[in-house]
Amino acid sequence: MENNLTKQELHNLAMNIVGKDLEDKGYEFLGIKSQLKTNPQFVAIKEKKLHFVVVRAITYPKDPRKYDLKLMEKVKKHALKYNARTFYAGVGLANSLNYEKPVTRDDDYIVNYEGLQEIE
Repeated sequence: MENNLTKQELHNLAMNIVGKDLEDKGYEFLGIKSQLKTNPQFVAIKEKKLHFVVVRAITYPKDPRKYDLKLMEKVKKHALKYNARTFYAGVGLANSLNYEKPVTRDDDYIVNYEGLQEIE
């Protein structure tokens, strides 16, 4: 089953989806970190305001809107030092042929992404 996407590949896919969304909304990137376990993934500016964005690839059946509260509090604390806003971007990914199967290189996939969630 080496056709399944690795965690890093799923993460990169989520990064591309969120990055495109941010770009379309007029964000300017100052820093991008695509390694797993490095947070935040995006540091960007919009309307002269700094934004920290944590991206997660979430596979079906997990809910992409649910985030790790401890992690997000830690990122928010760090963001506050820079007067930055903190956001979570969960990207749900599923195999389009069968949600129960892993996302593979050979099959299409379905994306469940509702945009940025601000951590306040």
